[in-house]
Amino acid sequence: MKRTLYVVRHAKAEDRASFLNDHDRELLPEGIMAAARVGRYLAEKGIVADQFISSTAHRAKDTAKVIAEQAGVNPDTIELDEKLYEGGPKAYLAAINNLPDSCESVMLFGHNPDVSYFSEYLTHQDVGSMSKGSVVAITFENLRWAEISGRTGFLSFYVTPKELLKQ
Repeated sequence: MKRTLYVVRHAKAEDRASFLNDHDRELLPEGIMAAARVGRYLAEKGIVADQFISSTAHRAKDTAKVIAEQAGVNPDTIELDEKLYEGGPKAYLAAINNLPDSCESVMLFGHNPDVSYFSEYLTHQDVGSMSKGSVVAITFENLRWAEISGRTGFLSFYVTPKELLKQ
């Protein structure tokens, strides 16, 4: 069975220099628009994940909500995982390793540098620093979620909101 993981970096958020706690930073209007653009792109390609899992940080949750709405997914079904906020790539791996086998695809929303490192760990391909609001699709052939680890995935695509402006 083929499984697909979509790793999404949160869209552009308020500056860290503000007096907000980092966890509470909100998306900027341009971040909301970028997330909507990516969500529309995915929906037009017929890509809708079986499950959405997001960091509890406002900017990641809001990115997940915008993309879910564009895909026709109820945003209330987004699972929140507090370990995805500052938990490192191990937290991302734990999130997918614990998925039920009935799930064929999942969209994970998080933060850099973790999402970039995690994507490279799974695919052993150079992703670089993922752009804000971008999505990496990784496929796995004949593996259960619990069996996924380093170098077991294949990079299917990497799309950024900026690229989609040019289309």
